[in-house]
Amino acid sequence: MSARHLVIGASGFLGSHVTRLLVEQGEQVRVMVRATSSRRALDDLDVEYVVGDLEDREALRAAMAGCAVVYYCVVDARPWLRDADRLFHTNVRCLRTVLDVAADAGLARFVFTSSVATLPIGDGLVREDSGPHNWARRGGAYVRSRIEAEDLVLGYFRDRGLPAVAMCVANTYGDRDFLPTPHGGFVAAAARGKLPFYMRGAAAEVVGIRDAAQALVLAGERGRPGERYIVSAGYRSVRELLDLAASVTGAAPPRHGIPRPVAAAAGLLGELVARVTGKDVRITRTTMRLIYIMTPLDHSKAERELGWEPRPIEAAITEAALFFTRRRETPHPADDLTIDEPERP
Repeated sequence: MSARHLVIGASGFLGSHVTRLLVEQGEQVRVMVRATSSRRALDDLDVEYVVGDLEDREALRAAMAGCAVVYYCVVDARPWLRDADRLFHTNVRCLRTVLDVAADAGLARFVFTSSVATLPIGDGLVREDSGPHNWARRGGAYVRSRIEAEDLVLGYFRDRGLPAVAMCVANTYGDRDFLPTPHGGFVAAAARGKLPFYMRGAAAEVVGIRDAAQALVLAGERGRPGERYIVSAGYRSVRELLDLAASVTGAAPPRHGIPRPVAAAAGLLGELVARVTGKDVRITRTTMRLIYIMTPLDHSKAERELGWEPRPIEAAITEAALFFTRRRETPHPADDLTIDEPERP
């Protein structure tokens, strides 16, 4: 197969949907995955595989050979990790190796999966050009690694002419969330009637996974190199999303609102547990802050320049809720495995 498109991180939630959309459009697609990656999200797709690690330059060269567009969908999105070096290793140092190879590959586009976490917080709608980042310290090591990664990608555009486009992707929801993502896990619990609580006052920018994949594919076709694009369908309260997931399946919605001070105390307790046990715990002060920190964004640039038309988020939450309840009833034989590349929180 002579592939025009390469998806790196294709076994992950977003990467698998980018791959699926390209295949549905009749494109020839090559994917790069690690030897240990679960391929269950790709099993039914006719794609060419290249197996290798992100630090393997020869594997990267072989994967990019003959390709015009590379979609980079790898991110370690675990802000609860006690060892921050693990985040910077995947999100920055491995990325640098990929960029070194990509800069010499003669690509038409390098579409990079960035994050809305790289955008500043403002009083009104925030755009791609709203100014420098202003909350890195509050966001912890995960957010700092994402800012550094995006800066690195855009630096390769300026210094080495890499035709890179940075896609600032919001929290993604939809079907085939096998891991699931951290935010998808809450929707799964709500859809099954297993979530009695919600975080009072929490809200986030959100987007359907298929719509996010479409934005990346459009960027591969017409994105302006050196530019950033916000990929989000809107700003929603967490309670609204969970109530919707429960209503889709007829489950009882979350009833008990947890005040922000209680969430902060739970984060501190989680860190103490991690220190005593020597194991990572998902509930930390950082992860609790990230639930509340985002402000509304303006995604009109992606609509205007890419021709992107995201669906209402209700469609994606409905798909996610149905996927999670069907999956409970008919478990996949590989459900005990983890997807190769976790998505952002």
